[in-house]
Amino acid sequence: MSFRYSSGINKPGFNPLGTQTSTNTYFPYLYSWGSNAEGQLGLGNTTSYSSPKQVGALTNWLNVASGGYFTTSVKTDNTLWSWGSNNLGQLGLGNTTYYSSPKQIGALTAWSTVATGFYHNLAIKTDGSLWAWGYGVNGRLGLGDTASRSSPVQVGSLTNWAKAAGGDNYSIAIKTNGTLWSWGYNLYGALGLNNTTYYSSPVQVGALTTWSSITSGSGSALAIKTDGTLWSWGINDTGQLGLGNTTNYSSPKQIGALTTWYKVISGNGQQLAIKTDGTLWSWGKNTNGALGLGDTTNRSSPVQVGGLTTWLAVSAGNYYSLATKTDGTLWSWGRNTNGRLGLGDTTNRSSPVQVGALTTWLTLSTGTSFKHSIVLLY
Repeated sequence: MSFRYSSGINKPGFNPLGTQTSTNTYFPYLYSWGSNAEGQLGLGNTTSYSSPKQVGALTNWLNVASGGYFTTSVKTDNTLWSWGSNNLGQLGLGNTTYYSSPKQIGALTAWSTVATGFYHNLAIKTDGSLWAWGYGVNGRLGLGDTASRSSPVQVGSLTNWAKAAGGDNYSIAIKTNGTLWSWGYNLYGALGLNNTTYYSSPVQVGALTTWSSITSGSGSALAIKTDGTLWSWGINDTGQLGLGNTTNYSSPKQIGALTTWYKVISGNGQQLAIKTDGTLWSWGKNTNGALGLGDTTNRSSPVQVGGLTTWLAVSAGNYYSLATKTDGTLWSWGRNTNGRLGLGDTTNRSSPVQVGALTTWLTLSTGTSFKHSIVLLY
């Protein structure tokens, strides 16, 4: 989904082509809840909350990503901000000090999007350059070594990066020419390079120029091509590749034959996807009901979540999931330790439950393979 903005964000309607269906401008607030042991909720404290809490009073948040115990975000003025755990420099502030409120990274107004791994960040500037910082072990930063960085460092010198995603300990990205690239930890073939060799600099995955969107989680990755087909690779011990088996694959494999996949997200073994008809599907690890199917049974192939055709966006964390519908409502399910579902309690749910009664939720992010949630509300 693309959002056009000037001083605010346009409210999206469901459109499988990713174009705007409304030009009304909204100014998004930032809300958070769940585990807050390291100040990752940005609320100025380390208290966990089981219901959504507003982060400050500002209404200019644009893009948000959450990793293990920390959060990074871009504002509508293209400034970059972070907060939470910082033991490995993952906040990009040039130090290892923890912060429980948002802190600006540098003074630049040139940031476009940000993505997080468990302990590292990837960000793309408006000029198309790619930057990384945080934990560098296994080469996940793509900087040609395994050193950690506490400030953003440019990955190579190219300015044709379009999208990036951070896994637990590896990274993948798409260039503006539709090529797919990966680097970092590769024990189970998560890099899609048909081997298990680690790489500390970006390496192209095959020769295709038809990759459209990507997501990476705990040892596996998924991608959608421009033709609407869905592909997966990496670890598959709980069927998270959606291929009907539990065999690991080190190169992309197509999931079924459908060409109607619209959005996909990877969690800690559970995968969720939305089709162009607005249906929601899930597969993989189903601990605590993270798949939303009313049980805790793992699935090795995509299964539809309910019968609705009104799902718009989805996010997945550590055994729990969030999703929004086209009516602007927010839903959650799965593990609820620390109140990560935002339902005012700590009870697990194996089917989607609405979070509050608001119909103005915009976009969402969950802690990468962890237990806090960050959501934009317009």
